[in-house]
Amino acid sequence: MSAFVQLSGISLAFGNRDILKNIHLNLSHASRVALAGANGSGKTTFMKVICGEVEADGGDRSQSRNARIGYLPQSGLRFRDRSLREEVEQAYIHIKDLEKEREELAERLAHPDLSEKAMENLAERHHEVQEQITASGYYEREAMIYRVLLGLGFQAEDLERETSTFSGGWQMRIALARILLEMPDILLLDEPTNYLDLEARDWLEEFLQKFPGGVLVVSHDRYFLDQVTKETAELFQGSLKIYKGNYSAYEARRKMELEQLEAAWKLQQEEIARLEDFIRRFRYSATKAAQAQSRVKMLEKMERIELPTSMQRMHFHFPPPPHSGRKVMSLEAVGKSYGDHQVLKDINLEITKGDRLNLAGVNGAGKSTLMRIISGQDKDFTGKLRLGTDVKIGYFSQDQELVLDPNKSVLETLEADAPTELIPKLRGMLGSFLFSDDDIYKKCAVLSGGEKNRLALLKLLLEPVNLLVMDEPTNHLDLASKDVLLDAMKGYEGTLIFVSHDRYFIEQLAASVMELTPGKAEYFDGDYAYYRWKKESTAQQDNPAKAAPGEVPQGSKPSNNEGAAKLSREEEKRRKAEVRRLERLEAQLTEDLEACEADLLKAQEELGLPEVYSDAEKAKAVSQKISVLEERQNEISEAWEKAAEELTALI
Repeated sequence: MSAFVQLSGISLAFGNRDILKNIHLNLSHASRVALAGANGSGKTTFMKVICGEVEADGGDRSQSRNARIGYLPQSGLRFRDRSLREEVEQAYIHIKDLEKEREELAERLAHPDLSEKAMENLAERHHEVQEQITASGYYEREAMIYRVLLGLGFQAEDLERETSTFSGGWQMRIALARILLEMPDILLLDEPTNYLDLEARDWLEEFLQKFPGGVLVVSHDRYFLDQVTKETAELFQGSLKIYKGNYSAYEARRKMELEQLEAAWKLQQEEIARLEDFIRRFRYSATKAAQAQSRVKMLEKMERIELPTSMQRMHFHFPPPPHSGRKVMSLEAVGKSYGDHQVLKDINLEITKGDRLNLAGVNGAGKSTLMRIISGQDKDFTGKLRLGTDVKIGYFSQDQELVLDPNKSVLETLEADAPTELIPKLRGMLGSFLFSDDDIYKKCAVLSGGEKNRLALLKLLLEPVNLLVMDEPTNHLDLASKDVLLDAMKGYEGTLIFVSHDRYFIEQLAASVMELTPGKAEYFDGDYAYYRWKKESTAQQDNPAKAAPGEVPQGSKPSNNEGAAKLSREEEKRRKAEVRRLERLEAQLTEDLEACEADLLKAQEELGLPEVYSDAEKAKAVSQKISVLEERQNEISEAWEKAAEELTALI
């Protein structure tokens, strides 16, 4: 029997706030689920309920016999007193119990007085145990440990390092390595990509795609979720709803639902206002008192639609950049060393007005070092750096605790840098960045990572610049905030140099890429897809066995002329025609679904009218109409999801 964990009617409250309300979920070895929801919606708590770490107030949790559930928390794990190798070998500690059981079974099987039935049962269990040990990879553990650690960015020489010598981010990589090596039946991952660079994220995607067990994951990396999951479970106001398809398909469907929810809320507010007005005018009228009382009861029975605070969106745009010359900056033979360790060597680069350059490379390749040199924060380097005419630089550091004064409040932080004419507008600007009411008096020391990022971004807006240098601006931001930042950066009219570990963010923004490797830099005059294609093409030339000649690797379609030439004209023409067809079909289905759901809402409101629900024949007719509409709604939804998946695969 396959492993599973099942939740039925789960409820949980903290004080007077319902975190989970009547939740139903079944996870099996085949599950590939993204857990979505606004910050504070209870995703982490829900994962702890699933793994049994937190007990629910009500409902049932059950799991199959011997099912192993692995849970990786978002942060807070630290290791010590063992080498890295010894720590990750703890992943196999449960195999020791299986080995002990196998030996005991072998001893019992050797007993001469066993009945045929007892011997059959013991032999069957002995075979089961041996199969579990073999399937765990225990006999190949050395090779597996090496593969996982290198995939997550560790070096071979790290294996004998004491774990306490690794920094916080690497501590979480140790925890991730250990839980992957455990090979549980169901894997629960809370923000596993937070501390991973792009190379490690790509490796983890591939690992999870081949992982034989079930996966439920929370992540703020849209591309990662699209690659790893096949459905999305959203926590929304305490309830859980499942959406088929990848994360992008869920987002498109959810956006439409939120628009419909807002429209229904507006209609309901108008109806409430109309009923309250009638009651106010006729409550004490002798001839209308009964009708007024009827409307009071209608208001009491009405299930109120609530607009979640998560629908509140941050909106901002960078101010127009001051004028600069065409040549923004040039670097000639720039190098940087820390003692005997050379991080950068002979960096040559010319940045022109309007460039959108992404710095790529593994952790430790020198990306942040180069960003500090470019931004003027680090002047201790070799070589030459020349700024163009009237260039003004705005620098965003990933180390926000070093940028913000922990003793100042949010408002004081802005007041210290704001021009006099902007001071009266600061509260409004803070409100648009989701700092409201007493939040503006919080000390920077107590801000979350996401709040620090938003405040640092707002500081950048106070003085217009024409060169933005941004080091990991998406760190600690949720997906909604990333989208807002992405829209703002797309609209920025100046020059941009940035580092990010979010592949979707890079793909949407970069127009060129410079890859840093120890002691070397290589420039790619094309977007991120072009950079990936060139890298993989070079790898295939070095190792032709990896792919057929001329094959374009999946997920790395070239977007410039050189890459497009690899596809035949006819094939490209057919692909574009199919994309257009699916786009038209998706638009038509969206329109049909909106019309169907509007009819359904109207029918449901009709059923709530006294003259309908009090008449059995009318109520029956309207109920049948609702059933037909609900069936039609499901049919259109399934067709839309299929079209959206096909379209996503082609684009």
